[in-house]
Amino acid sequence: MSGKPKVAFVCVHNSCRSQIAEALGRLLASDTFESYSAGTETKPAINPDAVRLVKARYGVDMAATQRSKLLEELPPVDIVITMGCNVQCPVLSCTRREDWGLPDPTGQDDGAFTAVIDEIERRVLRLRAELRAAD
Repeated sequence: MSGKPKVAFVCVHNSCRSQIAEALGRLLASDTFESYSAGTETKPAINPDAVRLVKARYGVDMAATQRSKLLEELPPVDIVITMGCNVQCPVLSCTRREDWGLPDPTGQDDGAFTAVIDEIERRVLRLRAELRAAD
């Protein structure tokens, strides 16, 4: 693959977990891969709790830099990572596919969001390390 691999983080609504993964991928691994996110449906806005907590922790304002997008808006990607949608995830052409199986923290307290954000950060850093080692 020429250039940096393109990674798509996919969830049903593209409003919480996949948006967090896109933001952290851009922040923590942009030297290794390009991050995108999308869903089979969209929401009018990114989850406000996710926006607030990511902004407080990382200084990234997802509401200003990202929006909920449909799968059709993605460029061709190399890696597809589903967040754990508990629905039939769409088939996108790619060379690698993973399901991170993360719980949706929507409607829960900050602790639930923080646990998911922590896990996404760990997995983004692990993906970065794996891709660097394979290069």
